[in-house]
This record gives sequence, structure tokens and C-alpha cells, in this order.
Amino acid sequence: MKRSLLILIVGVIAALAGTGTAWADQSKAEKNLEREARRLNGTAAKPDGEKAVLREIEAEFKVGDAQVQALRDRKLGYGEIAIVLSLTKKMPGGITEENLQKVLSMRQGPPAAGWGKVAQQLGVKLGATVSQIKKMNNDANRSIKKDQARAGAAGKKTQKAPMEEMPRETKDPGPPSTFKGEGRPMQRGSGAM
Repeated sequence: MKRSLLILIVGVIAALAGTGTAWADQSKAEKNLEREARRLNGTAAKPDGEKAVLREIEAEFKVGDAQVQALRDRKLGYGEIAIVLSLTKKMPGGITEENLQKVLSMRQGPPAAGWGKVAQQLGVKLGATVSQIKKMNNDANRSIKKDQARAGAAGKKTQKAPMEEMPRETKDPGPPSTFKGEGRPMQRGSGAM
């Protein structure tokens, strides 16, 4: 009896440990997702960053400016918009208004759920979404750098050409108090008028 009870307790502990690690992995993925969303928001806050991030979101999810603006009007940051669109894209039917509403209602509740819980309810893993948002952020930063480099190169072309250096005159080997100007000697220094 004691032995079977001991085996049962060890089995329960092992089962709980297994679910604990699954929960920890989900929590880690959710933390990574939140970090990448903050990074994307930070990139959007840079000069020319909002334009670059918007371009990446529109290209990645094949959505228009109006759809992104509708989500912005709901007080979502670019990171959250990317998460919502990423999760919605994986749903049957893809990115539709109905699917967007479903994801947003799961997130905002009641009861409000974390991204891990929303992904779990949709049957998707957050790892792919984390990678997707990280890639978008990196691409947006590269785009900003390219735009700045192009602007810098264009600015250099429009600047005036540097003035040509005037040829230097050589010193006259004559006495230091006079020099030859237009073929005749002239006074130099305090004696000149």
C-alpha cells in the first residue's frame, strides 16, 4: 500500500512538473512577445520610424493604411497591432474584420487575457509570432538606415562644390621692407601709405 501511494505521489509530482514547464515556456514566449512589441513601438518612435514600421506592417500582413489606422484609433500601439494581425492571419479566413474582432475581444475581455492565453485559445504558438515581429522590427530599422543614407547622399549632391583653392603667391626674394606689385616696388608695413 505504501509503495503504491509513493508511486502515485511521484506520478502526480511528475505530471505537475510537466505542466509547470509548459506553463513556464508559455510565459517565456509571452515575455518575448511583449519585449518585441515594445521594441517595435520604440522603432516607430524614431524619426522616420513610424513610416518604416507602417510600411513593414502593411507589407507583412497585406493590409491597407485604413485597417492599421482603425486599430490605432482603438489605442493600440504598433507592437500590439502586429501581434493582433499575426494571430488573426493564422485563423481560418485570415485577416478579416470578424477575426480581428474575435482576437481583440479575447484580449480585452471580459475577462481580459494575456497574449499566451489568446494564442492558446486560437490553437497557435507564440514563437512564430515573436519571430515575425522581431523580423519586422529589424527590417524597419534597416529601412530607416537606408532612407537616412539616401537622404544624406542626396544632401551631399545638392551642396555647393567647394571653392577652388587660390594659388599661393611665392615670397619675393627682395628686401623684406618692399615687394614688387605690378612691376614696381612698394612699401610694406608702417611706412606704407
